[in-house]
Amino acid sequence: MTTNGTLTFPEQPNGASAIDLLSKMIAISSISREEKEVADFLERWIEERGYAVNRSGNNVWILSPGFDSDKPTILLNSHIDTVKPNNGWQRNPFRATFEGERLYGLGSNDAGASVVSLLHAYFALIEKSQPYNLLFAATAEEEISGENGIASLLPIFPPIHFAIVGEPTEMQVAVAEKGLLVLDCTAIGRSGHAAHDIGDNAIYKAMPDIEWFRTHRFEKISEWLGEVKMTVTMIQSGLQHNVIPDRCTFVVDVRSNELYTNQQLLDEIRPHVSCEVNPRSLLLGSSQIEIQHPAVQRAIQLGRSCYGSPTLSDMTKMSFPCMKMGPGQSMRSHQADEFIVIREIEEAVLLYIDLLDQLKVTY
Repeated sequence: MTTNGTLTFPEQPNGASAIDLLSKMIAISSISREEKEVADFLERWIEERGYAVNRSGNNVWILSPGFDSDKPTILLNSHIDTVKPNNGWQRNPFRATFEGERLYGLGSNDAGASVVSLLHAYFALIEKSQPYNLLFAATAEEEISGENGIASLLPIFPPIHFAIVGEPTEMQVAVAEKGLLVLDCTAIGRSGHAAHDIGDNAIYKAMPDIEWFRTHRFEKISEWLGEVKMTVTMIQSGLQHNVIPDRCTFVVDVRSNELYTNQQLLDEIRPHVSCEVNPRSLLLGSSQIEIQHPAVQRAIQLGRSCYGSPTLSDMTKMSFPCMKMGPGQSMRSHQADEFIVIREIEEAVLLYIDLLDQLKVTY
């Protein structure tokens, strides 16, 4: 809760704070699909503070006491998994390192700061009656868009009427988010000896298609997300220098806007290329919340700006109104020596509380 701009928490054994909690979480490796230890820790940490905890796989969630089915339910969600640390780290990625106003450590920015900020906002908000049920979920496998994270919980949650997805947005509001369509493309030729004028080079057959992916523009442009973006990111072909390759495979990363479904994009792509095009999934579509939604309007009143995000999050798994908002900066994510600024966490907790306290969402 807030008192004259000062943040106070419910009484907690050992005087734990959001920043203390984050520093302890950083010390526990939680690479995607390997989140059990940090989930165990977080489950114990919450239980020690007197809250009833639910557990499913490597996901931890809590529901405000006195659940009322006649009230809407708001979900506060962020993820506890991280990417693997890259070779550029100059600090120990699994040790919380405080330097001035910065806290360094793997997952500090993406998205540990959001996890602990949302959790402490939850603690404060449930101290008094709210016109909604409040559900906090710390979930797994976000970084790999896995099915054992938030997607596995939604069928067992009560109906959700609004959600905040905690990701580093500098506490601005992502009201739309691009979707993802990954395409495995294959050009088929005929092998032969490179010294002779025989064979049908699969690389040459792939080149016009690759150029099409580079230059094609989809007609519909989103107010928030701009154009659909296609990028060829991987290519593989050939066995040795003197053999004409009979197969060339390449991968296309497609970032969709909310004006197209992934199926619509696929249907437009296939007639324009000669290669085989196979999507890995059609499920990671774009998402958007109406600018007139009460939560968005309150965020604007609190001085937040709205934007469309090019990066994917667990918003793509949610069919109900949701927005992405959290402490930190997206550009720090997945970088060596990732960090969060301490005041960003302190400010985030206060802002989440101000945003949600007595918020009325449509039932």
